[in-house]
Amino acid sequence: MEIVKNIRKNTILILFITLLVLVLVLKEDFASTVDALKNMDFTYLLLAVFVFALSIVLKGIVSYKVVNEKEKYSLTEAIKHNVIVQFFNGITPFSTGGQPMEVYMLKEHGIRISRGTNFIIQNFIFYQVALVLFGLFAVIYNAKFHLFPDSPILRNLVLLGFLVNTLVAVFLFILAFSKKVTSYIVYHAINILAKLKLIKNKEETKEHWKDRITEFHKSTQELKQKKILAITGILLNLLSLACFYLVPLFIVYSLGDFNSLTITESMVTSAYVLIMGSFVPIPGASGGIEYGFLSFFHAFLSSGITSAVLLVWRFITYYLPMIVGAIVFNIDEGRKK
Repeated sequence: MEIVKNIRKNTILILFITLLVLVLVLKEDFASTVDALKNMDFTYLLLAVFVFALSIVLKGIVSYKVVNEKEKYSLTEAIKHNVIVQFFNGITPFSTGGQPMEVYMLKEHGIRISRGTNFIIQNFIFYQVALVLFGLFAVIYNAKFHLFPDSPILRNLVLLGFLVNTLVAVFLFILAFSKKVTSYIVYHAINILAKLKLIKNKEETKEHWKDRITEFHKSTQELKQKKILAITGILLNLLSLACFYLVPLFIVYSLGDFNSLTITESMVTSAYVLIMGSFVPIPGASGGIEYGFLSFFHAFLSSGITSAVLLVWRFITYYLPMIVGAIVFNIDEGRKK
């Protein structure tokens, strides 16, 4: 019941922010934005949907390879799970709802919660490493070719996002080599947060993190023995991100514009948007993602065109997968009953 309440609450928040963003985006250049939306080529829009769907399929392949229990978990199920995860990630802050749901779905296939948690952690490690590697490429590329106008606010936001994601990746590697060091860092952080009155029950929080650290450490130790799986998982996640980052390019192509944006520029700019939005504490990073998209893609496109591309991009990569994920989840739950 509590989960349903949270879903409803977050859905209302998302709808409110969506309406607010629509007003802010359309008020800049309403006429040219609407004109651009009316004249889009449907073929390229379908290609945009296709490359986004491909990014989800590639994630499903990673999940399938990580679990590696063919008699319990098929490739079709792995892809379906990743579709459902889009819904739960979309309605929760920092996209935190998908992982617990994935553990639950794995349990439905006869995979123990402890093993399921292990698999999800390994998957998360692959994704996080791929995200940081792509982010590093984007930062280096922009430093060399100066794609975007110099803006202290945007520069600091991207730097903060990149730093947060890098620290998460570094934390995972520290955990892989020393459970003791990780425990020290986490418990020290909990003590500080408790003194600042940000944590109510210090001992209960430490006990909770003790179990999580044990699970993380167990997962990272397993990966040391699965080097081929780790390399494959990271490479497939890089391909998945590349597909995701190409979506704006095909939307721009749908406008009949084949010169304003290159493949590399689309991927680098999208990487910047995702890095900046990764620490926005609102479901779907709403508000922050739109601000980043408009700010960075405006370096290549006019304001009306950028707004039109943003609206279509946001629908394809956020609202559409949430809708499809919710439908697939409800059908799946209905069959079980």
